[in-house]
Amino acid sequence: MTAVAEPEVGKARLRKEDARLITGRTRWTDNIVLPGMLHLAVKRSPMAHAKITRIDVAEARSMPGVVAVYTAADLDPEGTISAPYAWPITPDMKAPRRPVLAAGKVNFAGEGVAVVVARSVAEAQDALDAIDVDYSALPVVLDMEAALTDGYALVHDELGTNRNALWVFDSAEAGSGGNVDDAIRDAEVTVTRRFRQQRLAPAFMEPRSTVVDPTGNQMTIWAATQIPHILKTMTALTLGLPEHKLRVIAPDVGGGFGGKIGVLPEDLMSVLVAQKLGRPVKWTETRSECMMTAHHARDQIQDVTIAANRDGTVTGLKVDLIADMGAYCGLVGPGVPILGAFMFNAIYKFTAYRFACTNVFTNKTLTDAYRGAGRPEATFAIERIMDELAVELDMDPMALREKNWIKHEEFPFTTVAGLTYDTGNYEAATARAKELFDYDGLRREQAERRASGDPVQLGIGISTYTEMCGLAPSRVLGSLSYGAGGWEHAAIRMLPTGKVEVVTGSSAHGQGHETAWSQIVADQLGVPFEDVEVLHGDTQTSPRGLDTYGSRSLTVGGTAIVKAAERVVAKAKPIAAHMLECAEDDLEFTGGRFTVRGTDQAVGIQDIALAVFTAHDLPDGIEPHLDSEAVYDPENFSFPHGTHLCATEVDTETGKVRIRSYVCVDDVGKAINPLIVEGQVHGGLVQGIAQALYEEAVHDESGTLTNGTFADYHVPTAADMPTFTVDRTETPSTTNPLGAKGVGEAGTIASTPAVVNAVVDALRHMGVREVEMPCTPMRVWQAIHGGTR
Repeated sequence: MTAVAEPEVGKARLRKEDARLITGRTRWTDNIVLPGMLHLAVKRSPMAHAKITRIDVAEARSMPGVVAVYTAADLDPEGTISAPYAWPITPDMKAPRRPVLAAGKVNFAGEGVAVVVARSVAEAQDALDAIDVDYSALPVVLDMEAALTDGYALVHDELGTNRNALWVFDSAEAGSGGNVDDAIRDAEVTVTRRFRQQRLAPAFMEPRSTVVDPTGNQMTIWAATQIPHILKTMTALTLGLPEHKLRVIAPDVGGGFGGKIGVLPEDLMSVLVAQKLGRPVKWTETRSECMMTAHHARDQIQDVTIAANRDGTVTGLKVDLIADMGAYCGLVGPGVPILGAFMFNAIYKFTAYRFACTNVFTNKTLTDAYRGAGRPEATFAIERIMDELAVELDMDPMALREKNWIKHEEFPFTTVAGLTYDTGNYEAATARAKELFDYDGLRREQAERRASGDPVQLGIGISTYTEMCGLAPSRVLGSLSYGAGGWEHAAIRMLPTGKVEVVTGSSAHGQGHETAWSQIVADQLGVPFEDVEVLHGDTQTSPRGLDTYGSRSLTVGGTAIVKAAERVVAKAKPIAAHMLECAEDDLEFTGGRFTVRGTDQAVGIQDIALAVFTAHDLPDGIEPHLDSEAVYDPENFSFPHGTHLCATEVDTETGKVRIRSYVCVDDVGKAINPLIVEGQVHGGLVQGIAQALYEEAVHDESGTLTNGTFADYHVPTAADMPTFTVDRTETPSTTNPLGAKGVGEAGTIASTPAVVNAVVDALRHMGVREVEMPCTPMRVWQAIHGGTR
């Protein structure tokens, strides 16, 4: 057995995955080439809402290389197949059927109306132009509020309404707080604001792609997906296929950010076409298709009222939300605002709270989860309204927060939203952030610039956030009508040579699972890091799992691995006692070795693996293997937190915003690999800052996406970003044995309000109290010269 020098957990190791990922020497879905494989291309509607009066595919069928052209009548003649949704948030929620291809009517620009099957991608794309479709325009529904008014045009006539659902949480009814209307009535100060969460595109590096091989005894699906297990189950249920005859493989996946959790029409279409032809097929979207038809995110109107006493003590919080679902329900889209419902109160001790969300259909691409999924929207609203309240009270915004947050000695703390935060120390994270940021010095500089009339003004933005991670206890999800559990599965296989295979149900798409999981197992079993191999993303190798989203991989999936490792050790113990000729109670296990207490007699677990393989001398009744598995269902969410501080310089003559300094101090519990943590924070910060300053999916009055390429949808590059100052405090979680809290979404959740607060703070003395996101130079200039938009 190789001696293990030091603990792996906490070590900043370079990622195992990066050698193949960075060089591109790996297999993406679009790299896969199968014998006789055909290629698919989708004819998409240019209109957002219209009846289909005629589709002529005759010419396309005669094009060179074309094998077939299918419409809805060919793939779903009975009109019964619908892309699934898994979160009916209320018993009366409206959910229209989402067809594989539009039949009779299109409901958003980009909806598929026909599919070409050809011998090459180029031939399939060429044939799209030969498909002739006639449309009869219908009224386009784009405005969320207008869509809810009586007599307004309907997206789906058969529903009789544009309202998807109304979901309400009231602390008085839930027993977690008082009546919010009473709190507002009795308050000495109230502030009401409207905030707009613009529509975003996840814009992942690798476009969506699906390969289906129907040949042989089992249908195999390769997919650029975050959810191979869910895709398998949903495909079987939706298409009536025997699940044991399906295999889903997610090879290396180039990013997802929630944008690859769907089970979308193209996935189902690819399976149906492969079945009809009995040949392998591949569909890979173009970048324009990705921006136009892969799901969008955010798109909310938030009306927020906060109540407080004159001394700054907050009392009540009331949130009325309208959320745009687009034309259909996403897999979890209707529930995304509900995740945010439990986070609007954030780290603050409100005594009364009410949240009401109305989901509405429009003629746009559907919305679904995107990095943070409801939590960034909630954090933005509460952190913006806290700044507005500070102005009303003439208090320093940091002092207002400090007055109202949960103190470290008060944990565990049950919030007005009914969640129990297990641990935290907001004081420590804030003190460290202020030190790194030079908060007081920047405030002095800000005052000097204002006094001198400097055309470039300094703004300071604060975001003291928390989030709920580790999605989550199955019973809690069940109480919210979520369509799956929150457990995760793991298995550990001890090979005869002492090497270890770890099978995980969480499926990585850039998070570094192979490295972090190897570090966990190395410590749990006392084997070298290099001796651990992590297997994932294949439902045949890993038959059970609930996949990756909601910052659940480490807190839930990682804990399942710990539980499986504990069972490996438990299986090895009686064998070690037999080999050492001692009682089991006399053994202790550390550093990968069973040692007889008080002696130097020991045997390593890797040596036991070989002894088990030979099975020459095992105790009676012992199976000849150490392999073990475990399923872990968390008892609670985990709650990372932190303080993010942003200093912006705003040119009042041009409206240009430059981030001068950005400091974040996050508490993500125990860090398995600090280098991965820092990378996750950096990536999250860029996405949150992008919402604040750069990104927005824009539709014209006819419902057409006007910025569907990277030439006009501004995804920031490294050149657009400042240097981040990143640090951590650590209060380990008590909800899992790793002490971890989750980190993948933290930067995105915290950074958007920090940046926007800084922009508004720079211009506050000029009468500006809101700049709509993204805070582009034009919008900043308009706010300076024309007030709020």
